[in-house]
Amino acid sequence: MVEMHAFLAVCRAKSFKGAAEQLCVTQAAVSKAVQRLEEHLGGVRLFDRNSAGVVLTERGVELSKLIQRPVLALESAFESFSKALQSRPVRISVIPTLGIQWFLPRLQQLRQIHPDVNIEMRQFRHDEDFTRDDVDFWIEVKRPYRKWPDHVHTRYLLGRELVPVCTPELKKRFRKPKDLHSATLLGHTNFPDNWARWFDAAGVPFTPRLGPSFDLTMNLIVAAKSGMGVAVVPACLVQLELIKGELVKPFDTEVSCGRGYFLCRRKDAPHFDAGDRFSDWLVKQSADDHFHVSN
Repeated sequence: MVEMHAFLAVCRAKSFKGAAEQLCVTQAAVSKAVQRLEEHLGGVRLFDRNSAGVVLTERGVELSKLIQRPVLALESAFESFSKALQSRPVRISVIPTLGIQWFLPRLQQLRQIHPDVNIEMRQFRHDEDFTRDDVDFWIEVKRPYRKWPDHVHTRYLLGRELVPVCTPELKKRFRKPKDLHSATLLGHTNFPDNWARWFDAAGVPFTPRLGPSFDLTMNLIVAAKSGMGVAVVPACLVQLELIKGELVKPFDTEVSCGRGYFLCRRKDAPHFDAGDRFSDWLVKQSADDHFHVSN
């Protein structure tokens, strides 16, 4: 393809120098491309040089007539494809709790910074294999013992830090971390070791004795807000609740769960302007997310 572009450019410019200027490359690059094409065609000479520049040989004229329309049609198709790719929305699939608690509240900021970047939310699948062609980006949690597929590029965003939360009324019962032994500890069925991690970070022995457990962090947050008990959740998921005072941290101890949320994209996915601006914005949002609330 490069060789044919160079050949047709020389045909139009009637010189290697003029073709190089059209293509924004060196004259040597154009000359080598035409030479490769001649070699590929079995050593056929396509141009004769004279004092005025170059002229097509008889075989060069034949080749020009054969490829000019197909190459122009291919260029037009590539241009149309590129424009369609650049103008289409960014299609994302977000794990529900992060989507509701962290991502969606920030979308208006994305619209203000990049008003021409449109977002389409696609269905989240717990058994995602990252082969769907209707999604450009996934925001997924790193699950225990899970290995990311080789065909996926991942980048950590946020969500490793766990904090305990409860209602302001319930907090009044606790003076020291060990007082939580008498509390109703709400658990996550997929991550049953969260409380053990937190008590270890707080320097308090922990005897597994969890209360109601839930399979979604969103449900844990709702249960904690209702006063059902104390939950330990990623700090990034309860920012608004802490700001509003609906939830408080009985203790400031944080612990890393070693998991967190990742931005995922297929390695073979084509890059496009809106997608690149979205991913840059998202990475910056997560890097700037140093929210801490003291109670």
